[in-house]
Amino acid sequence: MIEGADEQVVVGEDVSASGADAEVLGHQLRSKAKELHELPDVPLFFGRLDFAARESAGDHAGQSYHVGRRRISEHPAAPPLVVDWRAPVSRAFYQAGPQEPQGVAVRRRFGWAPGSKGDSADLTGLEDEWLEAEGGVSVGESRIVAREIERPRVGPMRDIAATIQPEQDDLVRAGLAASVCVQGAPGTGKTAVGLHRAAYLLYTHPQRVQRGGLLILGPNRTFLTYISEVLPALGESGVRQSTVEEILVEECGAAVSKARMYEDTDSAAAVKHDARMAAVLRRALYARVRPDAAPDSFAVPDGSYRWRVPSAVLTRIVEAVREEEPPYATGRERVRSRALRHLQEQAERRSGPVNNLWLHKTGRSRPMSAYVDAVWPRVRPEEVVAALLGDADALAAAADGILDVGEQQAILWAKPPRSYRSAAWSAADLVLLDEVAGLLEHPAGYGHIVIDEAQDLSPMQARSIARRAAFGSLTVLGDLAQGTTPWAARTWPELLGHLGKPDALVAPLTTGFRVPGMVVALTNRLLGLLDVDVPPARSLRQDGELRIRRADDVLAETVDAVRGALAHEGSVGVVAADGEPVSALRTALTAAGIEVGGPDDPRARVTVLGASVAKGLEYDHVVAVEPAAVAEAERRGLHRLYVVLTRAVSRLDIVHSRPLPFPAAP
Repeated sequence: MIEGADEQVVVGEDVSASGADAEVLGHQLRSKAKELHELPDVPLFFGRLDFAARESAGDHAGQSYHVGRRRISEHPAAPPLVVDWRAPVSRAFYQAGPQEPQGVAVRRRFGWAPGSKGDSADLTGLEDEWLEAEGGVSVGESRIVAREIERPRVGPMRDIAATIQPEQDDLVRAGLAASVCVQGAPGTGKTAVGLHRAAYLLYTHPQRVQRGGLLILGPNRTFLTYISEVLPALGESGVRQSTVEEILVEECGAAVSKARMYEDTDSAAAVKHDARMAAVLRRALYARVRPDAAPDSFAVPDGSYRWRVPSAVLTRIVEAVREEEPPYATGRERVRSRALRHLQEQAERRSGPVNNLWLHKTGRSRPMSAYVDAVWPRVRPEEVVAALLGDADALAAAADGILDVGEQQAILWAKPPRSYRSAAWSAADLVLLDEVAGLLEHPAGYGHIVIDEAQDLSPMQARSIARRAAFGSLTVLGDLAQGTTPWAARTWPELLGHLGKPDALVAPLTTGFRVPGMVVALTNRLLGLLDVDVPPARSLRQDGELRIRRADDVLAETVDAVRGALAHEGSVGVVAADGEPVSALRTALTAAGIEVGGPDDPRARVTVLGASVAKGLEYDHVVAVEPAAVAEAERRGLHRLYVVLTRAVSRLDIVHSRPLPFPAAP
């Protein structure tokens, strides 16, 4: 296939076509060849379906299909050697069972050695499940699936195409128009479900999704680096992966200089991220609309004649448009067009129909533009926000009955800039700027957006996403128990309302495949202390290790725990409260001769990181250092600790000198 794609690039250069057509064809052929060359070296298939030779198998009766990460064929017109895991026929690989075999006689799973590129010598085992006979291997007993799930992990997140479970498959294959919210306990694979759903939609609806665009939103750049190789491994490249803040900085453009951004106080950030700010900003923006600013009348010259519009008519035009509540920029042009229509009616009564040149000239005439600027002035988002935050009287007028005096004082700038052009902005100000920009005109949207760690979105951040998904759909991934921001969601319906998808299906995933049972039992006790209504998780894994190590010298005990962890395969994550504890641990481990990396180095064997960046990451062995310090470091510290303890997928060591902030035993 790769050789054929390369050949088509060469042959395509000689195709007789117009210059534009040849360029488009050349781009398509080069893109396909590049995509194939960039495929990772992994086994091309992981399963096989043998359909029964009977009517219940439908069109597939008597057929056998290998299932892999993408379609493999010797020729585009020939039957595939391997079918894509997203193809309709492949669904039986994930869904068929003894109770409902779906026409499948035998499902085979192939076991491959870690790091295998698909050489036959790397085949470690075969497992046949006879769905229409007794004695076959059941899904829950598959050693190959268990081995793949439990395999030690160093480096970026892997795809789960070979191990998708039926309840996960249902979510992955939900229709493009459906918005889905996955409430997933730690280790249930919610992130993998979201990424595989993105790959499925790109495969099933390529033109619609690519035309609208697909966006992956994560909580931070470290997390996005960790998941960056999943979609390419599934044959999908070129998907944008970003954070909400990166999107807002980019779309605010020249208005925001990252070098001049400032940090809000906690109280100011909390108010700015509150949904009530949307009403304050709308009031501040539309306060600039002034029907009473219309002149007594205005006249537009037309040769030796002058057309006039009475002030009463002008005022009615502005008031009528204001009541319709269009986007601000649309309303401005609507006022212009209605005033122009009034002039047109006068002109046509006197002289007959007017042409387009007359309409354009009159609509853009100086008197007309002066009138529109007076009653519905042109504004920029940063102009509106700066005027609001820099003027106590303007803020009081816009926030009257919405924010109390203390809340207004919290967000008011102590030293207003001379103009909005010299203003410095905070991360929380970005959501205000985006809200106003959305009031001015609708932003460009996406066909589908996948949002991970969605429980940490503020209402105003959610509104910014909703504007970009107004005509698309969402896959919302999160865990209310892992909400760590001051504005973290307590319930999904509330957040889904802010995201503009109040009717989205909320599907819980409570069965863990990655976090061992003893770790889940421990974290379920911590879960009981959190202020969220989330069902306890359960794990299918009975392996793993949990050790609680009390020590007077926490640094020395941590070094010893890491040395013990290095005796096993896989990655080691050492997690502590942000700041000085992380620096001290890094120094102690380095002094002990242990090479350590940071969270942005996903291939490091030992990673030392602060609790605030642990979300979404996984390590075979986690050493959680001084849980009490993690719990005290922030307002929702217990939620942060819950995140830290559930990063372990094989072994967990808890090192502490202070009392634990949760019951260590039932």
